[in-house]
Amino acid sequence: QQTTTNSSKQQTATNPHPHLPAHMAFNAEAVAEDGHTQRWEEGLEATWESVQESADGRLSLEDQEQQRRKRRRHTDYEGRVRRGMMRYTYIVLDLSVNMGLSDLRPTRLQCAVANIKNFISEFFEQNPISHLGIIVTRNRRADRLSDLSGNAGRHKAALNDLTTLKEYTPLGEASMQNALELAHRSLKHMPSHASREVLVVLGSLTSCDPADIFETLQELKRDRIRVSIIGLAASVKVCQTICTTTNGTYDVILDDDHLTELLQRHAVPPLCAQDTEASLLRMGFPTHLTEGLPTPCVCGHSTTSSGGVNFVVGGYICPQCHSKHCDLPVECKTCGLLLVSSPHLARSFHHLFPVAAFTEQTAADRVADDCFACAASFDKDSGYLCEKCKHVFCLNCDVYIHDVLFNCPGCVH
Repeated sequence: QQTTTNSSKQQTATNPHPHLPAHMAFNAEAVAEDGHTQRWEEGLEATWESVQESADGRLSLEDQEQQRRKRRRHTDYEGRVRRGMMRYTYIVLDLSVNMGLSDLRPTRLQCAVANIKNFISEFFEQNPISHLGIIVTRNRRADRLSDLSGNAGRHKAALNDLTTLKEYTPLGEASMQNALELAHRSLKHMPSHASREVLVVLGSLTSCDPADIFETLQELKRDRIRVSIIGLAASVKVCQTICTTTNGTYDVILDDDHLTELLQRHAVPPLCAQDTEASLLRMGFPTHLTEGLPTPCVCGHSTTSSGGVNFVVGGYICPQCHSKHCDLPVECKTCGLLLVSSPHLARSFHHLFPVAAFTEQTAADRVADDCFACAASFDKDSGYLCEKCKHVFCLNCDVYIHDVLFNCPGCVH
């Protein structure tokens, strides 16, 4: 009896959390030693306290961990590779009862919707001639929230309905098979030279499906539809199988910042298969029309509550059939010609010729004391060296060059 008591005391001293398994208690002890708390254990974030003013009047973030996370995306430099310029992507959003949980602030659904809105803007910024659609799954069903289109405003307006309309409140269980089949019926008719993708934001650990989901999986594989899943809860085996079979990626988030990072990774076009068909596309560069009076357009967008014809002042005239359109890029409703502008086409090419990742240099190894782009002093911070022009940049400029500018100022200079 004495031996048992001593053993129990020894176990309690080793495991400060006896109600948890040993490996979980060990991780909790390690976290406690590091002084790091989980996202859901933190209190109110005073983000304004991280903004500091330097001696020369510049504003900077004291905590640059978020910038460093962005930079990690560029460290896996793959050189000049073949990527799809035209993408047809469906976002599948889980609206099951699990999305009402508050482990993400304020709820999983509201956090996911806010991040998806930012992803939509980034998606069309980097893929201006691509198309996006949204599917929601709730109560063992799947519904199309918005059709495939290149209009970012329409998708964001549809997402706003998720938080305002009662018919889209989290309810029941998700159905992965119904959502994938709905996306498959639309994507299988897309051109073979385009990239067909499905991005699932899943907060549930279960899926209520009407049939064998592995049969749907084989159809997706046959039609070369890539499925990627971002889990908000925990890793699920069937999700890993779906992504592996269709050459997608499967990730589980750590916190809301990690969700933002994972979504931004999908803004970059995926690599094309070696046997992907290459073909020439006919594109039209329309002229902008300035009018004094509103005239009807053929876009099919209505600004009236009755759903009538859309009358707008000005627009873009198709060079082939002379139909009027509200915005670009768009596929002409009359003749089917893809209408784009030259900046759209230029932004689609930067993925094919990316800027190589810069080499991080410590304060002792730096070849310069100031950033070549913004002229800010490095002090004790690290610098980032371009191997081509041998100029050194600060962390903020490094992220800006790779995420926005897509050209090295030193090489251009």
